Amino acid sequence: QVQLVESGGGLVQPGGSLRLSCAAAGYSLDFYSIGWFRQAPGKEREGVSCIAVSAGGGGDGGTDYRESVKGRFTISRDAAKKLVYLQMDNLRPEDTAVYFCAADTHRYCQDWEKWYYDYWGQGTQVNVSS
Repeated sequence: QVQLVESGGGLVQPGGSLRLSCAAAGYSLDFYSIGWFRQAPGKEREGVSCIAVSAGGGGDGGTDYRESVKGRFTISRDAAKKLVYLQMDNLRPEDTAVYFCAADTHRYCQDWEKWYYDYWGQGTQVNVSS
């Protein structure tokens, strides 16, 4: 059973930055595509970003983002540290939500928001407010 743990959330002013991390205790994420999702109070969960399995793992390492975060958020892997990051810059109040990472064995990010993910983390709170 892969247990995902998110970290890095917190309170930041509009225009600020945070970097979220997703780790799997005792496991490598190299063979999983990772999705970041968020859920704001009273709203449905929505996909934020995806990073595919790396080329070495049989994927293409491709990435995808929801339109509202393009140019502001960056998803990446650190294979040595077994982490996936979501760098969030120029944060806006509407980015406030609980952020979750999820892992799936799909090798590419096609239709990533529609997958039935194998594993989910518990989430980390991001608050963007002045």
